[in-house]
Amino acid sequence: MFLAHLPAGYLLTKGIQDRIRQTKYFWIGLVASVLPDIDLFYFYFIDHRQTPHHEYWTHLPIFWITLWVTVTIGNLYYKSRIVSTIALIFFSNIFLHLILDTFAGGISWLYPWSSQSISLVTVPATHAFWVFSFITHWSFLAELAIIVWAIVVFCKSKRL
Repeated sequence: MFLAHLPAGYLLTKGIQDRIRQTKYFWIGLVASVLPDIDLFYFYFIDHRQTPHHEYWTHLPIFWITLWVTVTIGNLYYKSRIVSTIALIFFSNIFLHLILDTFAGGISWLYPWSSQSISLVTVPATHAFWVFSFITHWSFLAELAIIVWAIVVFCKSKRL
């Protein structure tokens, strides 16, 4: 995915919060929906695009699963509803990001047992500038659909 992480995170977080009737931690969902892409700073400014950024630890499901299990085990002791709510919103959005990246970008879901990247769709390099390859590929319609859906839901919630 290229542009739809934040709109998808908005939709997921709004859906969760509508179900649990809690709107206090909305911003956590939005931050988590784009958090794995924080590695783009390292990708461009330190690594100089030598390693695909989906191979960094921020895009490894095992890292997020380990963190989620650690938080859950820690919360068994504290039994905090706030921690449970934040963890639900945070990790749901993290995994949504990884699922969306699996669509056309590829994620190593089986790491550390296999470093093979799993992708549902391969976007061929049809243009010199890689962005044009993505936005001219049919899979970009899925991103546009998510963005339009998020706009519709937002407008309905604000009665615009």
